[in-house]
Amino acid sequence: MRKIRVLIAKPGLDGHDRGAKVLARSLMDEGFEVIYTGIHQTAEDIVRSAIEEDVDVIGLSILSGAHMYHFRRILELMKENGLNDVLLIGGGIVPEDDKNKLIEMGVDAIFNPGTSIKEISDFIRKNLRRRV
Repeated sequence: MRKIRVLIAKPGLDGHDRGAKVLARSLMDEGFEVIYTGIHQTAEDIVRSAIEEDVDVIGLSILSGAHMYHFRRILELMKENGLNDVLLIGGGIVPEDDKNKLIEMGVDAIFNPGTSIKEISDFIRKNLRRRV
């Protein structure tokens, strides 16, 4: 049985990657296969990597305040490329109003700082759209 594949990415100019690295390592410990793309990724780079790596989940870590732009662009590219069966989740500093707007736009979940790894991994397993 194939492991659930999760891509963790830092879009845009946000260079604060400690949380993304901790999440990537923690999800590996939970049994996921994790691909970490590093900092300063474009939306196109992220979606291309998701396609090439055949991931089940794209996770964006954003602390820059540009979350609305980056999620909107990733959603557009996912739709253009037929990634309807891939979960899109995110974490970082996202105001509650924006969090609700992102969910309405099609983001599957936004996790605030302090969310447990168990909560994130349980969400992924429960909401997985692809058969692994």
